[in-house]
Amino acid sequence: MRLLIFGGTSEGAELARRLPSADCAVTVCVATDYGAQMLEGLPVTVRTGRLNAAEMETLMAGFDAVLDATHPYAVEVSKNIRTAAARRGLPCTRLLRSDEGGAGDWTEVPDAAAAVEVLQNLPGKVLLTTGSKDLDVFSTLPDFRERVWARILPSRASLDRALELGWPERHLIAMHGPFSEELNLALLRQFDIRVLVTKRSGRAGGFAEKVRAARRAGTALVVLARPEEREGETLKEILARFGAKT
Repeated sequence: MRLLIFGGTSEGAELARRLPSADCAVTVCVATDYGAQMLEGLPVTVRTGRLNAAEMETLMAGFDAVLDATHPYAVEVSKNIRTAAARRGLPCTRLLRSDEGGAGDWTEVPDAAAAVEVLQNLPGKVLLTTGSKDLDVFSTLPDFRERVWARILPSRASLDRALELGWPERHLIAMHGPFSEELNLALLRQFDIRVLVTKRSGRAGGFAEKVRAARRAGTALVVLARPEEREGETLKEILARFGAKT
């Protein structure tokens, strides 16, 4: 069976590692060179670069099935994958990331713009752990250059985007996660962070570790709500369906 995986997450890399053992010919599509680095040494074909729905449809020719293992917040990308697969008549399975859900001692907002509104009424320094995609939204804060730090991936694309938007180099923390509770806590204390902005990224994204660190530091939490996903399968279910070794 020829499988096309849209990855870029730790779960996508895990599928790429295990599915070849189930006699599957696996191609993994990632958006960035950094995503490709996660797959080095694996017996898979890697395709790097961002695609629109039409380009995805063209790429899907000759495959038997599609797996969407993109980030749970990449709503538009997942929509394009489903659309392209439907046009090709291919089965498409969304990989569901576990959500350590439920209400907590944080302020939950629907998106980055809503988070900016909240931050305007909260005092103190801010640490963003939401990635580089929404940096343009957070740069609308009048004092973001003095007040806000951003933890982003150590990729040229992420760094270039931040610098082009006017983020000071000294306010950029280029690291790859997930991070331990202790490392999160150290960063909060190092920069005297009073507000941590993050996503409900589940276990794979180290959400619980960020929550615990914020509590220990006495740091307020602003959490971007996760888009609702109703259909799909867990990593364990997908591996079992294809008979992959664990």
